[in-house]
Amino acid sequence: MRRSLAAVLVALSTGLAVLPATATSSAEPGSPAATTSAATAASAASALPGADAEVTSLEAARRTLREATQVLTGEAVPAAARRSTAAAGAPAAGRPDATLLLRDLLVALPVLPAAEQAQAQALLARPTDGGRDPYGDGYAVKSRKKCSSHFCLHYVTSTGDQPSSTAWAKKNLKVLNKVWRKEVKQMGYRAPVKDGGRGGNGKFDVYLKELGSKGLYGYCAPEYRKKGTKFVASGYCVLDNDFAQAQYGAPPIKSLKVTAAHEFFHAVQFAYDFNEDRWLMESTATWMEERVADGADDNRQYLGSGQVKMPVSSLDVFQPNGFAQYGNWPFWEYLSGRFGNGIVKAVWNKAGAFKGAPNMYSAKALRKTIGKRGGGLPSVFAAYAASNTNPARFYPEGAAWPKAGFTKRVTLTSASRKSSASVRINHLASRNIGVRPGAGLGGKKWGLRITVDAPGRASGPAVHVLVRNKKGAWTRKTVPLNKKGYGRKTVSFGYRKISGVTITLANASTRYRCNRGTNLSCRGTSLDQGKKFKVKLKAVKR
Repeated sequence: MRRSLAAVLVALSTGLAVLPATATSSAEPGSPAATTSAATAASAASALPGADAEVTSLEAARRTLREATQVLTGEAVPAAARRSTAAAGAPAAGRPDATLLLRDLLVALPVLPAAEQAQAQALLARPTDGGRDPYGDGYAVKSRKKCSSHFCLHYVTSTGDQPSSTAWAKKNLKVLNKVWRKEVKQMGYRAPVKDGGRGGNGKFDVYLKELGSKGLYGYCAPEYRKKGTKFVASGYCVLDNDFAQAQYGAPPIKSLKVTAAHEFFHAVQFAYDFNEDRWLMESTATWMEERVADGADDNRQYLGSGQVKMPVSSLDVFQPNGFAQYGNWPFWEYLSGRFGNGIVKAVWNKAGAFKGAPNMYSAKALRKTIGKRGGGLPSVFAAYAASNTNPARFYPEGAAWPKAGFTKRVTLTSASRKSSASVRINHLASRNIGVRPGAGLGGKKWGLRITVDAPGRASGPAVHVLVRNKKGAWTRKTVPLNKKGYGRKTVSFGYRKISGVTITLANASTRYRCNRGTNLSCRGTSLDQGKKFKVKLKAVKR
């Protein structure tokens, strides 16, 4: 789901899609979600591979229910906050849809008492469930639908939920068809799981509802587990009925395109693993916007919260009240630019829980997918982190992006030829050191000797160097590290030819103690947090 920038200032939590729990493994469209005992739910949660032992108490289940209620009823975002954002022309209140929060409600559902289960079921109901959806998005009048080869679009012709026109409803269907062609047909992702005719036939159902008043753009909810799987499910989506510019601060068609691309990809993810790590779900869905609605550039609003701006923050962090998971879509942009768009699908294939898939947690799936490409994940991650110091040079649209900051900048001269730094770096994060040649270092024989004492190889350290010459060309170098993390490299440094050197120190660890209730990969704690890197710099004659 995409979050609203306005909503974050006042909301208690992020919203995302949730799925009603069923006691059986097969999907039975139309039947109420069966309940299980709290003991059974806790046992199932503890058995989940790597990431799903999250709701283990009644208190946590009730908290999830409260947050889902606040998001879907609009209590989380006061109307005044929504109006002020649109009026100010803010980056359009990102899309705070309820996708992951509803997903979490699935895990919480069996733990809740009967009365609160009924409330949760109402939140999970489709708009066409009408009176059975008193806390969510039930239609108050009979709905109509228009269907295409893959979708059925549901809407009403009266009340505040009606779209701006029939033509707008048709435009929604047209955009959705384009999204399917791109994500499923052209890019080859798994199609959403069939819902067994839940919306009247076997096509994927999308509902138009007035969501702007709740601070939402849209959401997709997983619904019924596919037979023989634990974490693969059918689903449906809900989009705002008109994306009025007065509410969203952007032209309606722009908001529709990016929302459809992002939210439908969540429905695609449900066909892989609806219970996958949050950061992977959100960062790849935000990346997908570039594939489907490239010209909209709506996802740039999140860049200041991701590693392009904040390299010291871990790639896999999920911020319930923040935007890091959306702001880290450039990681996938870098990988797809280097290895092709298929690299993202390859990660999902390893993270998937469908029959025959290995069901790895997100960071492990990433490491295994990269394999030996580009020298392995540490080398690739360090190169990506270094690229973020000058996006204009290394990304097609990077001139409009912010830049990664530097932990230290130093100028070496003939009178002061040495410098050093000692830093600590968290897992899947990096730090940058900038070095410039100064007075007395004009000869072409001057070089910069970089000596690194990093953590041992098992923790995934890497060092990437960018050398920029006076003509603006960049050269990439690596500092090879031995098993103990020690390495040395000398690069050109005379100021007549070289304008500067950037040294990127990266901790690319993907090792965790899983199921610790965190917002990282496998909801675990990193085994390699705060690793120490020492760097010595010296201007030398070669």
